[in-house]
Amino acid sequence: MSLDLDRLYLDHVADLQRRFARVLEDQGLDAVILESGSLAKRSRYDDQYWSLRSCPHFQHWLPVAEPECALVVRSGHKPKLLRPLATGFWEKPAAPESMAFEQVFEVVRVRDASEARDHHGPGRVAFVGEGREPPAELVKALDALRTTKTPYEIACIVEANRRATLGHEALREAFRGGDASELDLHLLFLKATAQDDWETPYKNIVALGENAATLHHVAYGRQARGRAAESLLVDAAATCRGYCGDVTRTWVKGAGASASAFAQLVAGVEAMQQRLCAAVRVGMPYEALHDESHRQVGAILREVGIVTASAEEAVSSGLTRAFYPHGLGHSLGLQTHDVGCGLRAPRGDNPFLRNTTDVAVGQVFTIEPGI
Repeated sequence: MSLDLDRLYLDHVADLQRRFARVLEDQGLDAVILESGSLAKRSRYDDQYWSLRSCPHFQHWLPVAEPECALVVRSGHKPKLLRPLATGFWEKPAAPESMAFEQVFEVVRVRDASEARDHHGPGRVAFVGEGREPPAELVKALDALRTTKTPYEIACIVEANRRATLGHEALREAFRGGDASELDLHLLFLKATAQDDWETPYKNIVALGENAATLHHVAYGRQARGRAAESLLVDAAATCRGYCGDVTRTWVKGAGASASAFAQLVAGVEAMQQRLCAAVRVGMPYEALHDESHRQVGAILREVGIVTASAEEAVSSGLTRAFYPHGLGHSLGLQTHDVGCGLRAPRGDNPFLRNTTDVAVGQVFTIEPGI
């Protein structure tokens, strides 16, 4: 897999060079400097720092999560990576998953990103990074480049989701056969996916029983719930070279009436998700798919006996939005909620919908209805 990704990566960089050249021409720029970012303190009162999340515009080119790096992109020239010398002895950044970038970039060792001014060359130059105020039209153009993914990016997202699947399978078995706490399950997910907490694309959501009613439950319970917990919701994923997975699943155990009813509800939502995936067509508005998901949620709520209204009445009265307040999905890439697919506002009754584009070849987005 690593060698396959490296081959795709070289094509990805060549494609970015062509597309960036057009952006620079359109923006009247001779070069752009993409900075990885600096470490941020956990608080103003101590000397500990958060792990770095590289600026996504930098990471679009490089699977490197190191502070104070800068990438000089100039049309007609080999991209130049300014990589700081490791001079400290307290910590050092994790090694990149791949060093293939050394084949296509000129790598220069520097003290920090401030030295970029000595390397960007003549003409009009823009800086993009944390703490910067780059031209708004430039950022909009760079965001647009990330809306559709190259084969390399798609392969990284596929691998990130494959890794996440290992964690979900481990938690499903632990839930069905044991008596683990939410914290135990969270730690098991990290072990199964061979990643540290800071590497996850978002904080793992691990919710037993009623805790699943909190959509982003991350205050893990420390005590095992025994037979009292009949359900487990896991919204957790992994990364690959900076690209994110995003997987949510709910499992049910027990033979009582409540467990049986809830299992019917879960089965209905899972079947709906597969129908929605199969309905995706190039050119269709994603918001239309979101609307269809509400119609299907209305039908499931009626079938299970939660509401007595028809599916159409459940949608028009707002009942489905009480049970299903979030959007159907979002763009996925270097950020869990990636950019580029929310360029226009959703309708007023879909305030939390992050994807409002028409479906196009090369887009990667999630389909995650819920009740």
